[in-house]
Amino acid sequence: MKFRPLHDRVVVRRVDSEAKTAGGIIIPDTAKEKPQEGEVVAVGPGGRKDNGDLIALDVKAGDRVLFGKWSGTEVKIDGEDLLIMKESDIMGVVG
Repeated sequence: MKFRPLHDRVVVRRVDSEAKTAGGIIIPDTAKEKPQEGEVVAVGPGGRKDNGDLIALDVKAGDRVLFGKWSGTEVKIDGEDLLIMKESDIMGVVG
């Protein structure tokens, strides 16, 4: 991928959730909600304090993260659907 996010932004690829419920019912694509879990693809260098010092991000490429339902901006890069969001929109790292 030839995209580098700026500041405290993160590029996330959604991870598909299970298509089957615990009871074995298969959920069709039209009824599924978009997953709120994803894999970090790229991260920016970090934000800046008022004095100009860099604040490093807590997430890195490869981390599995949980984010809010309406977080981020959907974009298509190299034919792949991705999300660009601020690190503050990420709720936590899974695993």
